[in-house]
Amino acid sequence: MIKVITYGTYDLLHEGHIRLLERAKALGDYLIVGVTSDDFDRSRGKINVKQSLTERIEGIKKTGLADEIIVEEYEGQKIDDIQKYGVSIFTVGSDWEGYFDYLKEYCTVIYLPRTTGISSSELRAEDRKLNLGLLGGFEENVLNKYFQESSFVNGITVTTLFNSSKSTDVTLQDYDDFLEDCDCVYILSHPTKHYREIKHALERGKHVLCESPIALTLEETKELFALAEKKNLILMEAIKTAYSNAYNRLILLVKTGKIGKVVSVDATCTSLQNFNNKNLETAWNSICAWGPTAMLPIFQLLQGPYETQMYSLFENETLKYDSFTKIDFFFQNATASIKVGRGVKSEGELIISGTEGYIYVPAPWWKTDYFELRFEDPNENRRYFYPLEGEGIRLQLLAFSKAIMEGIKSPYIRTEVSEKISSVIESFYSGQNLRKLSF
Repeated sequence: MIKVITYGTYDLLHEGHIRLLERAKALGDYLIVGVTSDDFDRSRGKINVKQSLTERIEGIKKTGLADEIIVEEYEGQKIDDIQKYGVSIFTVGSDWEGYFDYLKEYCTVIYLPRTTGISSSELRAEDRKLNLGLLGGFEENVLNKYFQESSFVNGITVTTLFNSSKSTDVTLQDYDDFLEDCDCVYILSHPTKHYREIKHALERGKHVLCESPIALTLEETKELFALAEKKNLILMEAIKTAYSNAYNRLILLVKTGKIGKVVSVDATCTSLQNFNNKNLETAWNSICAWGPTAMLPIFQLLQGPYETQMYSLFENETLKYDSFTKIDFFFQNATASIKVGRGVKSEGELIISGTEGYIYVPAPWWKTDYFELRFEDPNENRRYFYPLEGEGIRLQLLAFSKAIMEGIKSPYIRTEVSEKISSVIESFYSGQNLRKLSF
């Protein structure tokens, strides 16, 4: 029996895929089709895959051409599969000409001509044609990252840039002109402007991805989500960490009970920023710059009512610019704490403690590609490594695009999590349960 094997993502299965599979089938008696997993695709930079692994496998099944379907999960697996299944022929499209010649040591390698004029990438781009506007203030380095990362997401094009930082020079007409040139907008203005700018964008029928916090009060946040729902628009909170592979995997591990019941979550996020009193009005304070990221794992893992106690060191109390803030959370069955600072430096780690073990994420945990699962018996410890593409920005933009095209809210940050983040920040600004530190 001549066994033939081929591999692919097979996203949005089209005529070109089917013709290639038909020619592969004709090369032998038994065709094995390897479908790449989501994680393996991401590790190779293919983040624009629209369909899930299950959907892609189902598409191959429906063709009736595969005698066996396997999942490709790691680099070097092709050699393992050829030897494991006794494969005689490896085949792939001619656009890979020469790339897989190293497999000739193990079997015959045949490059098949592809069907011209048909491409999954082009189909995805046709399905996703979004003009993205970037709205910001003085955080230009972050806007530059979003501009650069947008090039990795099919169908998203940055068409316009708007600086809303100079309130004396910017008019509502300027903002309207900016919105006219885009279908959706990413907002990175000062947090005090988020509510007004998000509301105006939604009222003009634009989808919004806004850097957290969405608003500085719970009432305003609820109002904005309600407005988005009323107008059938997507409003998403931009916390890059929420979209990274490693962070998502550790949250899933915790929720499946790998460390038992969670009794404590401790998160630290700090960075030293050089500001003087003249520009503190336009600078992000510690609670807004780092608070949402630090609170993310707490509100994703711990449920129910809670109480807080805050401690803040103010650089400028009138402007509510805190150099450092520590918040203790008390739930019925668990406790948590965050330390955030733009004028204080500490070890930026995340520790999630459970009744059977704990998860440790080293600094900087908010953009990690690695974490550890630790137990009383060190022989049971496990280390996990996942690729981090663009600090999570490109995956965030991909989720935003997908939510818009499919009309479905992103599952990465639930609305109630956004509301809880805004509620804590509202307590900070109102001084509720807050004690001031001083040198």
